[in-house]
Amino acid sequence: MNGASSRMLTLLSLLQARRDWPGAALAERLGVTTRTVRRDVDRLRQLGYRIGAAKGPDGGYRLEAGSELPPLLFDDEQAVAIAVALRGAAASGVDIGEAAERALATVRQVMPSRLRRRVDGIRFTSGPDSAAPVSPAVLEAVSDAVRDRMTLRLDYLGDPRRAEPHGLVARHGRWYLVAWDLEREDWRVLRLDRMRPRTPTGPRFAPREVPTGDAGTFVDARAKGSKDQDRWPCTGEVEIALPASEVAPWIREGRVEPVGERACRVTAGSWSWTALLADLLRFDAPLRVIGPPDLAEVARSLAAHLDDAAAPTADQNST
Repeated sequence: MNGASSRMLTLLSLLQARRDWPGAALAERLGVTTRTVRRDVDRLRQLGYRIGAAKGPDGGYRLEAGSELPPLLFDDEQAVAIAVALRGAAASGVDIGEAAERALATVRQVMPSRLRRRVDGIRFTSGPDSAAPVSPAVLEAVSDAVRDRMTLRLDYLGDPRRAEPHGLVARHGRWYLVAWDLEREDWRVLRLDRMRPRTPTGPRFAPREVPTGDAGTFVDARAKGSKDQDRWPCTGEVEIALPASEVAPWIREGRVEPVGERACRVTAGSWSWTALLADLLRFDAPLRVIGPPDLAEVARSLAAHLDDAAAPTADQNST
């Protein structure tokens, strides 16, 4: 594909992705002048694409609704993106693995050989499938209710519920709905693989403010045992006698700061002080609690328990 053809394909892709494009912005994205953009737009019009233009210093372009596009027309980046998305569909948590395989086969058939080779070269393992995949029909029904602000009537683990859906969140192969539970009058995080939406839906509702600001951070906060903030209820600081480079890869959420060549300071959180201390002791290295006092108290209590556990019993003394 020559430079002009590749550029026009990218231009068409940009016009499909966004409603309005200023001419200067298109020129910057394509690495050409605004005059070249105008010529490329004229060529696309000659091919039958309906592209509107706005006059003036801030004028731009828009792909009009109803334009007849080729069945499939992808630039190289789009082809790679489609292959990655479809090959990784099994790990999405939605039961569309077989449909994704068929979709990729269909897309592949109409691609030029150059792109087919690139797509065929993308092979990877996406991890285990979700233990309880979500039905596409459930995902669609819940998504529609979120979009249209319609009250959901559903069975959740066999329990009839009514909920005002505010957002969908995908995490590690599972799908969660953040909703206001009308019976419990409180916010809830509901798993889609455990629900069965009922029809018809309930009435429209006025959206409420999610306590953490958005659905994603709300799910994260609930996973940490918090109701209104994305943070652990217990956060402490310790010094570990290991280089920061050996500790940092194993601290998923927290901060690691070097203290010389053979020690580092770690700030991390967990459900409880005992759980936090147990998580830090896994490094099997000398550890000193910096704070807060609650963590130091748990360390002293745990040390006493371990001393008792290691003390010889009466039977052992008699032998």
